[in-house]
Amino acid sequence: MTISSYSERPAARTETADGLSVPWSRPSARRKGVSARMVSAVTILLLLAAWALSARLQLVSPVFLPSPVAVWNKFIVVIKDGFVDATLLQHVVASLGRVFAALVAAILVGVPVGLAIGISTVGRGIFDPLLEFLRPIPPLAYLPLVIIWFGIGEPSKILVIAIAMLAPVALSTASGVRGVSRERVNAARSLGATRAQVVRHVVLPSALPSILTGLRIALGAGWSTLVAAELVAATRGLGFMIQSAAQFLVTDVVIMGILVIAAIAFVLEFAIRRIERALVPWAGRE
Repeated sequence: MTISSYSERPAARTETADGLSVPWSRPSARRKGVSARMVSAVTILLLLAAWALSARLQLVSPVFLPSPVAVWNKFIVVIKDGFVDATLLQHVVASLGRVFAALVAAILVGVPVGLAIGISTVGRGIFDPLLEFLRPIPPLAYLPLVIIWFGIGEPSKILVIAIAMLAPVALSTASGVRGVSRERVNAARSLGATRAQVVRHVVLPSALPSILTGLRIALGAGWSTLVAAELVAATRGLGFMIQSAAQFLVTDVVIMGILVIAAIAFVLEFAIRRIERALVPWAGRE
């Protein structure tokens, strides 16, 4: 063989690789004028149109499914005049206060527990079984026990929500700690960093994306637990408003409350995503 025959082989190999690329692996050209937001907006509009059409044709009784216009009118009325002795703003503030207080408690407990699980074998042996025991239990199961121990005051409501938030925060933190690059830890130790400095300057910043993901999951768990928590002698709150309306078949208030909770959860999710982009812009790019 000549030298030219060897030099031609890499080129032939490249051409073969390009020719063997399967159709579904080739990058397809983006469709101009179509975006995910546009598709989402069209989907929401179609759902609203189907809802309005079914209400107009009375496919379902208005007692069970009021029209979007009726829900909107009730929304305006509740903002101005209130429902069950409180305006909509007062209900929202009460619920947000409970959720954020529970979130702070879950962070103060869950992040150190997650660090202990991810760093220490002893910590994993102590806290892992407890979290796995609490995680699958629905809030309504331990709600009576919380009432017996802590009464029917505000702390019991916050505690129920915090317990639901604890497992996502702790497990996400532990997952982030386990995913810390060993090279970074060894580099910090080689520079003379102590164990506390390694945790503070290497482990926590590296685990921060996972911690923020856990906060997003915890907020979803907190809002889903809110209705159960506000069953305990509450006088204000979105969950209390929904439960009171359901007892008297005021379905438009029930739907309105659900939509308000969904809107607040969407805003909080958007805010956490923005915070994540600001604090950990490198997440997912390493």
